[in-house]
Amino acid sequence: MGVVFLADSNITKRALSTALKELMENEPFSKISVGDICEKCEMNRKSFYYHFRDKYDLVSWIYDTECIAALRQKECSSGWEMLEELSAYFYENRSFYRKILDIDGQNSFSEYFREMMASVISEDMEESFGQGETSAFYVNFYADAFLCAVKRWLLDKDCIPAERFSALLKSCLLDASDAIVRRFSEQ
Repeated sequence: MGVVFLADSNITKRALSTALKELMENEPFSKISVGDICEKCEMNRKSFYYHFRDKYDLVSWIYDTECIAALRQKECSSGWEMLEELSAYFYENRSFYRKILDIDGQNSFSEYFREMMASVISEDMEESFGQGETSAFYVNFYADAFLCAVKRWLLDKDCIPAERFSALLKSCLLDASDAIVRRFSEQ
């Protein structure tokens, strides 16, 4: 019985997510209501609120199920490989994420994505610098920088391919770090 419920729950969630994506093809996210989403997939609002707190929660679920689940299945061997896969996912779904990432504020996908990036980055920073003010500063800096870079990239009308974007990010982080180390070691 529990397996059937889980399957039914995912069917409902997928129907709601499909409805939202279809509505966003013609309407800005801010103009779409929970009622619009429910009407599109012929469900009542009670069904929506059984599964999600609000439309922002639905967007987070879309990201979690489409992107995070795919990353877990691929079992990336490095952070760089994860960055490449994440970039490919955003690029393939750029029409949807351009609209979603352009929204700021409480409960926005930008806020959710930034917090998720911060939790991933914090593991590396704490391992390298321990816990404390310095590590926390680095985590916030890199989470903000990564979010800003992804938003700028996807919102650019001439959005470069994912492979190029992830290569430039890697180069930016590694080459800049190497140059700074060389410069300070020469002094």
